[in-house]
Amino acid sequence: MGAGFGGLFAIKALRRADVEITLINGTTYHLFQPLLYQVATGILSEGEVAPPIREVLRRQRNVDVRLGWVRDVDVEARVVSVAGPGIDYTVGYDTLIVAAGASQSYFGNDEFADHAPGMKSVDDALELRARIFGAFEVADLHTDPETIERWLTFVVVGAGPTGTEMAGQIAELAHRNLRGQFRHIDSRKARILLVDAVGSVLSTFGDQLSSKAERQLAKLGVEVRTDTRVVAVDATGIEVESGGHRERIPAMTKVWAAGVAAPPLAARLAEGTGAKTDRAGRILVEPDTTLPAHPEIFVLGDMMSLAGEDGRPLPGVAQVAIQSGRHAADQIKRRLAGRESGQPFRYFDKGSLATISRFSAVASIWKLRLSGFPAWVVWVAVHLFYLVGFKNRVTAVLHWFVSFLGRGRSERVATQQQAFARQAIRAYGDPFRRASSADAEVG
Repeated sequence: MGAGFGGLFAIKALRRADVEITLINGTTYHLFQPLLYQVATGILSEGEVAPPIREVLRRQRNVDVRLGWVRDVDVEARVVSVAGPGIDYTVGYDTLIVAAGASQSYFGNDEFADHAPGMKSVDDALELRARIFGAFEVADLHTDPETIERWLTFVVVGAGPTGTEMAGQIAELAHRNLRGQFRHIDSRKARILLVDAVGSVLSTFGDQLSSKAERQLAKLGVEVRTDTRVVAVDATGIEVESGGHRERIPAMTKVWAAGVAAPPLAARLAEGTGAKTDRAGRILVEPDTTLPAHPEIFVLGDMMSLAGEDGRPLPGVAQVAIQSGRHAADQIKRRLAGRESGQPFRYFDKGSLATISRFSAVASIWKLRLSGFPAWVVWVAVHLFYLVGFKNRVTAVLHWFVSFLGRGRSERVATQQQAFARQAIRAYGDPFRRASSADAEVG
């Protein structure tokens, strides 16, 4: 269940095993989520970060790929219930690998999503691309200074890697890439704010790198507001609170990059198996990543809650998903071979990376702390290594060349459908099911 890093790497590790694999995923592609912000800011196309699953696994003959969203798991009958586009179906299993990733958390304020899209899906990135580039276009049409300022104000909520990278790229877009392209506005007057309730940007990177990242953001013109909590979001602005003072910031474009939560499936699976969940809704697993009393069910990556060797919960990052996927596959192969299984999962932390702007990044790799251009080179190498497919690596390099060495953005096309269709789907429901219902009524 799930074709993210955890599911995909588990499947690849089982390519020579005597097993039949059914992969169930809600989209037809594997998403390289760490680069979604580059889709949103016009550097990369969605195809470069989301290769088709069937193409990625075309040489692996023991995999049957099915499109659909898992709705429920009958752990007694060992059957998964799936909702596909206009069709429901079931899949039986002997062993279940659950790697459905994480969803955006609005901390109980889900209504914020209509006005501040997250950064968890291709739909999110394309909607944000339409909103960001559209904001400059609409601002160019107005003559009222307050209206122009509202359209040229961008607020990014969340100062972790995603939010920091997003704020930096919007700043570069406004101050460098779009400079001189509008007759009636100066894109360099755009205001970019990075807001977070914690006390520093990139807080998990340590004080030294956090301070360097904040200084680099300031050079780019990004206003960093830490210890600042978002209390309201609407179509034309955002309200924040800091030190007991409440302030409204007029802004048409808001990006939500704060907080993650387990998908609803985690709660249903926990209820069906008697497993416990943590505050983020992640399932508490055994040391070998299986569920208590259910060794046939592995829960991986962002959906699992498991303490590392330092006693703290493992972070929701790609490396945890990749390594836990490989661990689950190894456990399955051990069982098939009649060997001892149940070995605990050991996470090897390879470090953390985040870009600030072109040629500038921060990297925390073991005891090594890098910033500036050296860290950016490491960032490029690591992301190219994990991009799936040779073609994706080549085109990504070409687009980075255009964006970082030149002043262009290769992917600036945005449509009204990208900006508004997702809201329409939420309002009117699954179009496949609506069509099926209409056909049934006619029949």
